[in-house]
Amino acid sequence: MSRIADFPVAVPKGVDVTLSGVTVSIKGPLGTLTQRLEGSVKIQREGDQLLFQAANDSDFADAMSGTIRALVANMVVGVTQGFQKKLTLVGVGYRAQAQGDKLNLALGYSHPIVHSMPQGIKVETPTQTEILIKGLDKQLVGQVAAEIRSYRPPEPYKGKGVRYADERVIIKETKKK
Repeated sequence: MSRIADFPVAVPKGVDVTLSGVTVSIKGPLGTLTQRLEGSVKIQREGDQLLFQAANDSDFADAMSGTIRALVANMVVGVTQGFQKKLTLVGVGYRAQAQGDKLNLALGYSHPIVHSMPQGIKVETPTQTEILIKGLDKQLVGQVAAEIRSYRPPEPYKGKGVRYADERVIIKETKKK
């Protein structure tokens, strides 16, 4: 039995929740998010809370009730506060510059890398070696951060590359003669 689905999701003031058959739509001060629901999950609204239940006794329905509850809770946080990921560039000559919905990266290659941001994602560069990725959708913010990190992941000998701000890179010892 999913224990996550037992906890209700609080709906703060100023957030509108629309439940319609196969979708749930949440509108808040920062924007609107929509999620397609699995048919094996029932959502009920009681006052300022959303309650989640498995529609039948199958293991799949039980697992999906916890998953849908977590997705809806992230949607509520996204439309009220938003999500952000911070990346750090480590290496001589590694630079980032945001220009509108594009991110220009100089990561030691012979050519600059231009990464286009998807709809709903904003990018900022407070300094040349820091990147802030902001958006409403937690999954999309994490996916964009992972794509940018994949251009030059941190290497284990000098630690150079693109890393998450809270990531620890374990440096290996070099080969001895």
